[in-house]
Amino acid sequence: MLTLSAYAPQPDNADAVVGKWLSSKKKNQVQIYKQGNKYYGRLVWTAEPNDPATNRPKMDSQNPDEKLRTRPIHNMVIMTNLTYKGNNVWSDGEIYNPEDGKTYSCDLSLKSPDALDLHGYVMGISLLGKTKTWTRVK
Repeated sequence: MLTLSAYAPQPDNADAVVGKWLSSKKKNQVQIYKQGNKYYGRLVWTAEPNDPATNRPKMDSQNPDEKLRTRPIHNMVIMTNLTYKGNNVWSDGEIYNPEDGKTYSCDLSLKSPDALDLHGYVMGISLLGKTKTWTRVK
């Protein structure tokens, strides 16, 4: 009986993605959280928080909206509107990259409790993108 229970399907947990995640380049940490029935991600740590030229906190200097270029990137919401689709997949969201000032469509797939694949793409075409693996921060 105990052996059979090990093969039972795991319960579907929409909140399994909630927590802190380290980017694939290990330069940023994003806190994923739930608000209503959507999931969001906030930039909570960067390996280089200050601009080397000014020694002041990094700003959103690449933002296409000039009015937003003076906002700090620390604590910025960079992932928005992800919806849980089931089977450890969150989709229909967007991710903003402060390094290039561009917003991409994104999907998340939880590969294990500590590995998250983030797929960012352009023009709503999944094939025009790339996937990076983030690791959970404990």
